[in-house]
Amino acid sequence: MYTVFLAGGTASGKSTVARQLERLGAWRIDLDEVSRAVLAPGEPCLDEVCAAFGDDLVDPETGELDRALLAKRAFESEESTALLERIELPHIRDMLLRMLTSGICGQTEPVACVVEVPLLDRMESMLDLADEVVVVTCPLEVRRSRAEGRGMDPSDFDRRVSGQPTDDYLRAHADTVISNTGDESSLLAEVNDWWASHGWS
Repeated sequence: MYTVFLAGGTASGKSTVARQLERLGAWRIDLDEVSRAVLAPGEPCLDEVCAAFGDDLVDPETGELDRALLAKRAFESEESTALLERIELPHIRDMLLRMLTSGICGQTEPVACVVEVPLLDRMESMLDLADEVVVVTCPLEVRRSRAEGRGMDPSDFDRRVSGQPTDDYLRAHADTVISNTGDESSLLAEVNDWWASHGWS
């Protein structure tokens, strides 16, 4: 199965591209969901996180993680954020690898799998799992306008973008760049052309 890592900043159009690829027949994986799954009750990653950030992070009755409390502790400094990443990333990689190599996608394997990557710069250790890295770029002001149109506060948008890799970084690590400067129909046409260029139907 051909594996594509798909990256792009907030309001770049990455999710629109991912949904279209799914409609065309790709199997879709969201790494945000994988990162939540590795912290589910009973997962070894959760034990390691509790050892580093406190056993009180988990409800003793349900085994559920208090994600808000973890975020408060993990993001209070660069060091604690880096520690959480060092704990989580190997588990995220292992779970993603199991998903890509198992029969989880059903009896009929799709020709391609698209993995939505929220922060490509945090995932460089996983790039060997991808056959192709596709990034969606869009001018920052256009992205801000789109985000505001969806109800996002401008300061929230700026805060999110400040923690994301730049378009220059994304282009430098991309095999394919999809430029989302037009309307949605133009973006979908570009995605369809990319799909067809691989000989898939």
